[in-house]
Amino acid sequence: MARRLRESFAIGNVRVRAGSAKEVELPISRLVTGGDVSLPVRVLHGREPGPVVWVNAAIHGDEVGGVEVIRQALASLSPKTLRGTLVAVPVVNVLGFMTGDRYLPDRRDLNRSFPGSSRGSLASRIAKLFMTEVVSKCEVGIDLHTASDRRTNLPQIRADLDDPRTRELAEAFGAPVMLHARIRDGSLRQAAREAGACVLLYEAGEALRFEHEPIAVGVAGVRRVLAALDMIDLDPGELNGTAADGQSTPVETRASSWVRARGTGILHLDVELGETVADGQRLGGLTDTFGRRVRLVHADRPGIVIGMSRAPIVNAGDALVHIATPVEVG
Repeated sequence: MARRLRESFAIGNVRVRAGSAKEVELPISRLVTGGDVSLPVRVLHGREPGPVVWVNAAIHGDEVGGVEVIRQALASLSPKTLRGTLVAVPVVNVLGFMTGDRYLPDRRDLNRSFPGSSRGSLASRIAKLFMTEVVSKCEVGIDLHTASDRRTNLPQIRADLDDPRTRELAEAFGAPVMLHARIRDGSLRQAAREAGACVLLYEAGEALRFEHEPIAVGVAGVRRVLAALDMIDLDPGELNGTAADGQSTPVETRASSWVRARGTGILHLDVELGETVADGQRLGGLTDTFGRRVRLVHADRPGIVIGMSRAPIVNAGDALVHIATPVEVG
């Protein structure tokens, strides 16, 4: 008896047959010049049954690293061997992406506009479209980010580590650090979780940059999550994560904070991403334009450096070094 194929996958006004892939344009708006603006989506609808998962990037238009993560991950996948369905949205904030801007033209932060409304602002309408056409059809999501402008982040997963399934997938991703992070109002992670989805948020690297390590960790992590969901099979060399210091399990942390500048000056840091620091350890210092030391910068907790400023000129109160304290230390 011939095996019955899965039903086709509906998105927008199209249907994707089992065992095939299709690119879909979901209408967002029109430019003042009359051109259409659409949300680009690629659906891989596997021949065999399995979970429905989404992966997205560039909710902030200048966070381009995740776009390359999705490109490379898709290149390694085939709907003919995929078990389940993958919905890939490489650029959510299309208008911001085109101009290299974190925000939308109305200066709204798309990641503070979920779940959105079909009658609201442009940001709210995009959020509503994404929730309706993507999130509502999926059970797991991977939201790819980089640090904001003039900062950089160590590859890390931020998620609800108290949820057993989310924790399992965070560990499978294999980033150096997994941070139990609070939910931000209006974020995709908040809205998707309230809709019943399990969400991982990946942070790595700098805005407006393609960086090898953050991209490589991201691609490997996406593939390991799909494998943990039994959607793909991995080669033996892909099974181990890329956690800090070669560990196979990410470092768990539940507390983090930024060391902030206590004065104005030119920043010189003596630490690197992923470095372990002690409470009170010297992290660097501020100088004036002639090189005279103005103030030292010290750690205010023990932990791992998971984020840093890349801005040389800082003012009092600016965030300089992000330190996360591992659970075994805290």
